[in-house]
Amino acid sequence: MIASGGIFEKNKAEQKLKEIEDVIIKENFWKNKDHAKKIIKQKKFFENIFNSYESSLKEIANLEDLYNLASQEKNDEIINDCNLKLLEIHKNIKKNEINCFLSGENDDLNIYLEIHAGAGGTESQDWADMLRRMYIKWFDKKKFNYEIISEHKGEEAGIKSSTLKVDGDYLYGLMKAESGVHRLVRISPFDSGARRHTSFASVWVYPVINDDINIKIDEKDIRVDTYRSSGAGGQHVNTTDSAVRITHLPTKIVVQCQNERSQHKNKETCFKMLKARLYEHEIQKRDEENQKEIKAKTDIGWGHQIRSYVLQPYQLVKDLRNKIENTNPSSVLDGNIDQFIEEGIKNK
Repeated sequence: MIASGGIFEKNKAEQKLKEIEDVIIKENFWKNKDHAKKIIKQKKFFENIFNSYESSLKEIANLEDLYNLASQEKNDEIINDCNLKLLEIHKNIKKNEINCFLSGENDDLNIYLEIHAGAGGTESQDWADMLRRMYIKWFDKKKFNYEIISEHKGEEAGIKSSTLKVDGDYLYGLMKAESGVHRLVRISPFDSGARRHTSFASVWVYPVINDDINIKIDEKDIRVDTYRSSGAGGQHVNTTDSAVRITHLPTKIVVQCQNERSQHKNKETCFKMLKARLYEHEIQKRDEENQKEIKAKTDIGWGHQIRSYVLQPYQLVKDLRNKIENTNPSSVLDGNIDQFIEEGIKNK
């Protein structure tokens, strides 16, 4: 496994490095500083993959010699150390393998993360809040920076919807497979009869596009509304009348922002989000399978879920696309979602 995976990593990294170097040697490469910065970032990313592969080869060779020597001398302590080191090398190889899949269009971009509660009132709104907490916990573990752009709280608990802007290396590539409907089964804390409830919430991930990508928006195609925020105020969301909602009429795409006290700044952020959504919309239309996913997301309910989180009568989180399972939902909801993220990247 190490040999085949390593060769795959090395060949793909070498191929990408060659493509990037061909771009760099072109005339006027440095004229566009933003574009050059992006290309250099990609070059460093794939150089790290290549260098990590070479380092793993050396470590395995040294470890093999040490293990053979320890076996001859029957030194159990060193043998155990070798086994632990082998597990560490395996983790690095697996990480490199995942990185090799992050070479798609826009994979290196930051993201907007939208979460919407499905039908079901308080129960679904609480589930939407739980999902947001799960992703925030994962962002914290990965040291990704995030801010809440908008938030609409539920009447009793949870959230009706929320949008976050998240910054981090190759975030869109990591997160795009999380888009879809997520289903929760549990004994409802809001049901005095302690009955089991099924709730749904949708997750939508799209890239924060670069300024050099030109997206034209006609004034006649949009409707701009201002309103008072329903958020809690303070650190994340203000409560003035400066919140802005923009609806793109042809596509029915809606974006909103309320985290700034200036209506002008909220409107500017909304336009950036709308451009990102429109750009993602066009990318998705190219791929028939992705288009089917978009249609599925319009119905936040039965038959459309990508992942189920069952807390009662048994404990199980199951991704319905790749059959990955985890029997510790509490850990998953605390942000330990790497296995689902990684398998989603491979399947995409």
